[in-house]
Amino acid sequence: MAAPSSFILAIDQGTSSTKAMLVDSRGAVFRTASVALSQVHPNPGWVEQSAGEIWASITRSVRDCVTDEIAPAVVGVALSVQRETVAMWDTNTGDTIGPILSWQDQRTAAAAARIEDDGHAPYIFDTTGLPLDPMFSALKASWLLDEYDPLRTRAKSGRWRVGTIDAWILSRFGGEPVTEAGNASRTQLLDITTRTWDEALLNIFGVPREALPTVVASTGPFPGVRDLDPLPDGVPVLAVLADSHAALFAHAGWRPGVVKATYGTGSSVMALGPRPAASTGVCSTIAWDVDGTAHALEANIRSTGKTMSWLADLFNVDIDTLWDEATTATSDGVAVVPAFGGLGAPHWDRDATPVIAGLSLGTRRPQLARAAMEAIAFQIDDVVAAFETVTGPLAQLRCDGGMTKSRALMQLQSDVSALPVAISSTANLSAMGAAHLAGLRLGWWTAAQLETGLPGSGESALELAPAITDDDRQARRRAWAEAVARTRARVDPTIEANV
Repeated sequence: MAAPSSFILAIDQGTSSTKAMLVDSRGAVFRTASVALSQVHPNPGWVEQSAGEIWASITRSVRDCVTDEIAPAVVGVALSVQRETVAMWDTNTGDTIGPILSWQDQRTAAAAARIEDDGHAPYIFDTTGLPLDPMFSALKASWLLDEYDPLRTRAKSGRWRVGTIDAWILSRFGGEPVTEAGNASRTQLLDITTRTWDEALLNIFGVPREALPTVVASTGPFPGVRDLDPLPDGVPVLAVLADSHAALFAHAGWRPGVVKATYGTGSSVMALGPRPAASTGVCSTIAWDVDGTAHALEANIRSTGKTMSWLADLFNVDIDTLWDEATTATSDGVAVVPAFGGLGAPHWDRDATPVIAGLSLGTRRPQLARAAMEAIAFQIDDVVAAFETVTGPLAQLRCDGGMTKSRALMQLQSDVSALPVAISSTANLSAMGAAHLAGLRLGWWTAAQLETGLPGSGESALELAPAITDDDRQARRRAWAEAVARTRARVDPTIEANV
């Protein structure tokens, strides 16, 4: 069968891999490729990535996905990226300065505490929609500047820039550095109402305005690609979105009542909606800027898929083996609360510590695997409950991401959340959502057509309903809440150990 005459190349630069996807003018996926990525943990709580490895993963995934014959048919590129991760680079050479700091990195916890003690947290939340937390980019940018440009000389000159991954990738293509509005909203330096860098926030975090890229809409303008063989230089970048935002776009998330959960290294629950109160534990963010700014509610979980990969590494087993064990085993009362670097939404407790509770002499790897899988579902349920305090009762949870391939996890999610779960037929909705926006810009389809569904658009292939009693559900939730309480327990510093 002959290849279609034209394609969008969607590139999804994620935490654990970079994926490339060719999407044709009918919205169908023609070809995909994926390249795994590593992380480095030089100190407890520190999580770094290599700029060279990330760029190599981008170029290799493109080469693996796009043949020389197909390259002339690629009419545009769409980009989705991991979010709060931060890079600093030299605009003259293109070289990064220092490591890339992952969104999971917690080295700035003490700096966050100092800023909170100074009374800035309420202003930060009111302006950015985000709680003061090391997950977000501002503290990481400040750390890189303190470490490599303490006087801010190079940053103030504009030679050294600091920004999220989208800004760094786009800078490699040339031109004045730019960043997409949704990604910029995750920095904790942007006023999400005016969509501008906020002077007071820049002063609080010590980040010069000159070091930041220009904020643009989700459809640009962006520079054309460069050095992405076999694509010719100059192929236009048509759309850029943050990965969770792109998944919401692929769900046609502008429709009323659509709430999605993305299951990745961490997880995001998101829906368009009004700004919530800080007490809910729910954030507000810019979802995208397409013919105007769309704001979303969001709750972020630090460790979901990462919990399973950590356990697989701990036992030195293939992660598929661990998933098989989690599917068939019971936890036997074991609870895993993966507060690696603290807890995210709805608790936002950076001092929480990981806990494995309920161990017995009979506990083996399958019980721990099941408990780790249950931790994924219960953490999502915690933020679903927080959402309902803002939106009212939910009717359905739309799920995407690699872990949705586990029927056992999806059934568990439906059971503990008492909601029907609709599972996307497309595993990588982040790439698909960016492609949908690019195709919208090209006029390949309309928003109404995206709502009704294109071939491969991510419409639900499977829906699961709750299958446990309410009494059982409440008992499981209580046991989980008790385990979370242990995670958040504080040791009295005045107690002295008997030696």
